[in-house]
Amino acid sequence: MAKKQVGRRVEGWKAKSWFKVHTPENLGKTYIGDTIANDAESVVGRIMQATLGEITNDYAKQHIKMRFRVATVTGDAAYTEFVGHEVTRDYLRSLIKRRSTRIDCLVPIVTKEGKKVRLTISCYTLARANVSQIHAIRNAITANVKAQAQAWDLNTLVNGIVGGEISRDVFKVVKTLYPIRRIEIIKSKVGTGASAPVPAPETAAAPA
Repeated sequence: MAKKQVGRRVEGWKAKSWFKVHTPENLGKTYIGDTIANDAESVVGRIMQATLGEITNDYAKQHIKMRFRVATVTGDAAYTEFVGHEVTRDYLRSLIKRRSTRIDCLVPIVTKEGKKVRLTISCYTLARANVSQIHAIRNAITANVKAQAQAWDLNTLVNGIVGGEISRDVFKVVKTLYPIRRIEIIKSKVGTGASAPVPAPETAAAPA
């Protein structure tokens, strides 16, 4: 009879390696956590999440959840690309005030390098807006962002979201139409499919 193979079988998890995950270069290649895998190829494509507060050491930005996809692995270091962000529900609730209107606008754009991105932008008014005012505000937001997007690459877009520059630029335009309190990019998603226009959602007004 053939001899049985001599040796210890390595436990599955012991045979795996840990990889340190970092943000993209424009966000400082900040370390955001570890992931375990059999090999480097298995790490590519994984989605990691961290708050902007953790990335920048700014507690005031803990409400912004950033999502990244592992793009490359060098040694035990995994480097990511930005795939989207979203603000927390608690933060959104804090923005709604009595006798005001929240106006949501979905804006699909394409960056200079061909990345398709869908932005969800919310406008918060100082007083209740009527239907015509809501349409005017939504149209102004869409036109302004699409005009700016022609000059953006993905890094410029991400920096504009996290730094607030895009929201401030849109605010300057919209405030000439109606008194508003705030403009926020509450969500973004980088995709590979066609960025066809999406019907605008229902307007949510704060309770009286």
